Amino acid sequence: MHGAIAINWSDIDTVLLDMDGTLLDLHFDNYFWTDYVIRCYAESKNISLEESHKIMHGFSNAVQGTLDWYCLDYWTEKLGLDIVALKKGVDEKIAFRPNAVSFLQSLKKQNKRIILATNAHPKTLELKLLRADFTEYFEALSSSHEIGFPKEEQDYWQRLTERFNLDPQRCLFIDDSNTVLDSAKRFGIGHLLAIAQPDSTKNAVDCSPYTGIQDFSQLI
Repeated sequence: MHGAIAINWSDIDTVLLDMDGTLLDLHFDNYFWTDYVIRCYAESKNISLEESHKIMHGFSNAVQGTLDWYCLDYWTEKLGLDIVALKKGVDEKIAFRPNAVSFLQSLKKQNKRIILATNAHPKTLELKLLRADFTEYFEALSSSHEIGFPKEEQDYWQRLTERFNLDPQRCLFIDDSNTVLDSAKRFGIGHLLAIAQPDSTKNAVDCSPYTGIQDFSQLI
């Protein structure tokens, strides 16, 4: 059992939640992109796994932090693979992180606004909801592809807060990426928490300077 994290909920009107690695176990995504796709690409191009990994690494580095990095249409065209179909083939690995649903239920009881703030492509979101449907708890499910900017950019936060009429200082944002949390902090999001163990199959990581959550029961 991990220690409770003290939050003054009276200072928070809206909870902004990331999806992959925050609400949902990042194991699915890590397995898919760092293992499964590399094997599928190697087979499709008749190359070695080592060469496939090197090529994918180069492709990924070229667009990391941009909308293309998260875009399934981009990767389908870039790799010549049906990424959505491949994801469906291993979707049994999609799962909630520990006590994520209980946390959402506790927020609803407190009458907090709950908004999904994800960089995930709409097709990814649609697929995830088939295995882990959390829509009943959310006021809105917002993909950065609809906003027009990834969460790494300040324009994202400007548009998000305008779209939902948010007071940044009274928002709690939880994400598994320190880069994204840094962006939110620069914009003025008042309350920030990190996910210390986004992938259940890997060890917890140091989230400094942010407070890290290992299990959502720490917030209930």
